[in-house]
Amino acid sequence: MQDLTEPAGPQDRNNVQNSADRIRAAFSPDRLRDFGHRLADLLGGQMAAVQNRETPVLNWAEPRGLTSIASEFLESGTRADLAAGGQDGEIAARFEQLVEEALNRGHNLHHPRYIGHQVPAPIPIAGLFDAIGSVTNQVMAVFEMGPWATAVEAALIEKLGTTIGWERGRFSGVITNGGSLGNLTGLLTARNVSLGESWTSGLANSGHPPVLLAHQDAHYSVARAAGIIGVGSGNVVRVGLDDRRRMDPNQLDETLTQLRRNGTPIVAVAASACATPIGAFDPLDQIADVCKRHEVWLHVDAAHGGAASLSRKYRSLLAGIEQADSIVWDAHKMMFVPALCAFVLYRNAEHRYATFQQDAPYLFDPSSPGTAEFDSGVATLECTKRAAAYGLWGTWSLFGERLFEDLVDATFDLGRHFYEMLVEAPDFEPLHEPQCNIVTFRHVPPEVAGESEEQLAEFHFRIRRELIQSGAFYIVQTKLNGQQSLRVTIINPLTTEDDLAALLDEIRRLGRTAAD
Repeated sequence: MQDLTEPAGPQDRNNVQNSADRIRAAFSPDRLRDFGHRLADLLGGQMAAVQNRETPVLNWAEPRGLTSIASEFLESGTRADLAAGGQDGEIAARFEQLVEEALNRGHNLHHPRYIGHQVPAPIPIAGLFDAIGSVTNQVMAVFEMGPWATAVEAALIEKLGTTIGWERGRFSGVITNGGSLGNLTGLLTARNVSLGESWTSGLANSGHPPVLLAHQDAHYSVARAAGIIGVGSGNVVRVGLDDRRRMDPNQLDETLTQLRRNGTPIVAVAASACATPIGAFDPLDQIADVCKRHEVWLHVDAAHGGAASLSRKYRSLLAGIEQADSIVWDAHKMMFVPALCAFVLYRNAEHRYATFQQDAPYLFDPSSPGTAEFDSGVATLECTKRAAAYGLWGTWSLFGERLFEDLVDATFDLGRHFYEMLVEAPDFEPLHEPQCNIVTFRHVPPEVAGESEEQLAEFHFRIRRELIQSGAFYIVQTKLNGQQSLRVTIINPLTTEDDLAALLDEIRRLGRTAAD
C-alpha cells in the first residue's frame, strides 16, 4: 500500500494536471459563449424548418433502438475524452453533432400539425429565459439561495391571483413541478385544514373514512393524490355529470347532503376547469355556492383552463373561480412556456403554511422574519427546486399580458372551427360541442358504419398509430361513453384551418386502408 506521506511522483502529478484541465475545459466561459452561439443557430434553423412543415411532426423510432443510439454516444464520449485533449474545433464539432442528434430525433411540438397532448409549442424565447436559471443553477427553498428566482415567483403569484379576482395581500401560492404535484399539494392542504390534526395524528382515529369528491373525468392525479394523502383512491366519490360532461351542482348538493347526514368527513370537492377528455369547464359559480353551503373546501384543477381568465372573450368559462379555496394553474399549458411551471394558489394566504408543518432549522432562519415568508420550502414538497418561472416572467415582461390573451383566443377559436368542420363532414362525428381547444371525434365512413364497437375501436387504433408513425400529424386517442375515439388539442397557435382540413383528408386516406 502506498505511503500517502510520500511525495507525489511524475505520474501522480500528471493525473492531477489532467483532472484540472478537464474541469477547466468543462467550465470554460469562452467555450460557453462559442457553444451558445452555435446552439442558437442550430435551434433557429430547426425552428424555421419545423414551422415551415419541412420535418416530420414526430421522428418515430422504436424505444430500444433509440436507447441503443443514445448509449453509443455516451460510450464514444468516454473514449474520445475530448474535453481534455481534443482541439477546440473538434470539440465544437462534437457539440454540434450532439445537438443535431437531439433535434433530429425529438418530437417537434412547434410543427403546426402537432395537435396532440395538452403540451404546447412554447414561446421559443421563454426557453432562453429558462436557460438563465439552468446555466447559473438558481435553486429555491430559502430566499437567500435564489433571491431573484423567489422574487420572480412571488411577483407572478401576485399577478395571477389578482387576475383571478382576489384582493392583493390576502392570497398566497407557490410554484410546483407540474399539475400532478400541484393537485397533490393543494389537496394535502385541504386535508390538513378540513381534518384538523391529520398531519400529526394521521387518519386512523377519524371514525368514518374521509372522502374526496371529484369530477367523474377528473385528471388521474386527483385519485393518485387521494392515495398519497391517506384518503385512499377508493374513497374518491365521483360526482355525476350534466349533459355537457360538467360536474352537476344538483348531484353534488345531494351527495354532500348524504355524506353530512352520515357523518362522513369530507376533505374537499375537486372541480375541473377543464376536464381532460373533452375540455369541459365545470360551472364553478354554482359549485362554489354548494360548497359554501356545506362548508366544504373547493379545489379547482385549472391546469389547462386557468389561462382563460386572461381572455376577455373566454374568461366567463371560469366564472366563480375566485370563490375556490385552492387552484392549480399550469403556465406550461395555455400560457405557452416550457415545462414545468405550475402554480398552486390559495385564496386565504395563511393556508400556504398548512400544507407542511415541520421544522428544518438548518434551512429556515427564524432570525430573519422579513425573508422567511418568502421561503418556498415551507409550502412545497420539494426542497431544492429549480427556478421554474424565469420563462414566464421574461415572456410577460417582454411582450406584455395581451400576448397570452391572443394565444388563448387563437387556439380556442380554432377548436370551435374544427368542430364546425366535423359537423359539416358526413364521414366524421364530433362527440361533443367544445368549450375550448380540445375536440374529440370519430371517423365513420360508410365502409365501417355497420361494424361492432370492438371493430370500430380497432379501426381508430390503426388510423392513429399509422398517422403518428408517418410523422404527418400527431393526435391522441381516448374513450368516451364507451366509444374509442380520436382527440386533438389545438395547442400550437401556428396551426391553421388548412392544417385541420389536411388532417381530415389524411384520416380519410388511412381509413380506406384500415377498412380493407
